[in-house]
Amino acid sequence: MSERAYSAFNYLVAEKAPVYRAIMAAFVEAKEHFTVHLRPEDVQQRAGLDALEEVQSALGQLVQWGNLEADPDTSRVTSVEEFYRARYLYQLTRAGEAAEAALRLFDRELGRRGALQTVALDDVRLRLRSLEELAGQDVPDANEVHLLLRDLTAVFSDLAENARAFMSGLSRTLELRGDDQQALVAYKERLIDYIERFIGDLVTASAEIAGAIRRLDDDAGGERPIAALLHLAAERDSEDIAPELAGGGDPEIARRSERDRALTHWEGHWEGLKAWFLDQPERRAQASLLRAQARRSISQMLEAIQRLNERRLGRSDRSADFRTLARWFLECPDDDHAHRLWRAAFGLTSARHLGVDADTLAHWQERRVAASVSWSEAPPLRISARLRATGQYQKRGAPPRMRRRDQEKSWLARQLSAEAAEARAARARLATGEMLRLSEMGHLDHDAFGLFLQLLGDALAAADAPDQPIAAVSGDGTLGIEMEPLGAETQAVLHTPGGTLSGPDYRIRITELESAP
Repeated sequence: MSERAYSAFNYLVAEKAPVYRAIMAAFVEAKEHFTVHLRPEDVQQRAGLDALEEVQSALGQLVQWGNLEADPDTSRVTSVEEFYRARYLYQLTRAGEAAEAALRLFDRELGRRGALQTVALDDVRLRLRSLEELAGQDVPDANEVHLLLRDLTAVFSDLAENARAFMSGLSRTLELRGDDQQALVAYKERLIDYIERFIGDLVTASAEIAGAIRRLDDDAGGERPIAALLHLAAERDSEDIAPELAGGGDPEIARRSERDRALTHWEGHWEGLKAWFLDQPERRAQASLLRAQARRSISQMLEAIQRLNERRLGRSDRSADFRTLARWFLECPDDDHAHRLWRAAFGLTSARHLGVDADTLAHWQERRVAASVSWSEAPPLRISARLRATGQYQKRGAPPRMRRRDQEKSWLARQLSAEAAEARAARARLATGEMLRLSEMGHLDHDAFGLFLQLLGDALAAADAPDQPIAAVSGDGTLGIEMEPLGAETQAVLHTPGGTLSGPDYRIRITELESAP
């Protein structure tokens, strides 16, 4: 791109930048109302400027920079003299319109306030469900596929950008509200409720969205169902290629090139959607990271509240400390107590490098020296010979040896690996996907029983009635549990190393919703 195209931004840093911006805003507003050409008098009125000469001079400068285009205005000529007088109609150029659009986008993004969009999660879920239905058809409608993918891309992009903006601005918001107790407490109530509601919806929606993505991306049948839909969308995009893009070559070759470009575009959006909701061995899904960051924000809020309470309960400032110290000085019975209080308060004790012993102190008691005596007439003070020779009061020794902690690190790595293996074994023991009776689960080891208790607690907490079937998702959104009661008269007993669990019998199915991170 030529440097002249970038000169369309020169009016931002010019001396009369406010005048130029007002004029450009007037042209943008006029074009929004389908008014293309403006005379200097119209610009003056729309921009709210006083001097017409200043407007004409600014219009000429904007023409030189490439923001405006000037055409001779002959519509109001009534004489030869007026014909030879310079009169122009002005309109925006493509460069000027692009510069204003870039500035509006900059202002909008700079003032963006992020949000955690639960509605967007529902939109993503519904559109994926519709894509699954289209993928199951023999001949999917290309128009519906293209419309769904376009809507899915727009909704997902907006969801990701708003979540990023919200989480990045949350810390700054907490810092700004940190010194205002009432504002912070009120904001805490709204924020915690807002984040908890979003986390709950995200856990539920992520499991369903991840399942839909896996089914669309499954290549067990030889080809992924989503691949055919993406090819249909790319084919439809290639049909709209403009004639000038084909150039002088073969239109069919240009069309295939455009189709490949569109297919790469749609594949990139699909990979981004997968990265947001599906965990991979080398990285965690963005939805999982967003859940973790949202939970950390609640902890940060509670820590801010705790710091505020500590400052409020133990409030202390310099003026209050000095008033308390002044009261203590007034309460001293004599000067000796006041001097001791002074040394304790301000630390103005004798120099530590002086060699003062019992004999020196006794000599000072016998022969007191007034503060007005010059140092040259006062008795000398003995200084440590080592300090005088080496500059150090204490004897210098060898530094302590560095301690290697390889064994401790290896032990911790083995411990973490063992705990991860135990957690995977417990998940494999429970998440079989089969419908079992609770009484048929048999003996559970310590880890499997702990995981089962967590799932059982999540399920029972989500139950509407004790005699109704229950479907719930674990707190991290990776496991699903379905429970069907068999009656209050039934009995199930589970034996574990920690004891025996007994209660009503259920039919239970535990399934893995997404791969463990």
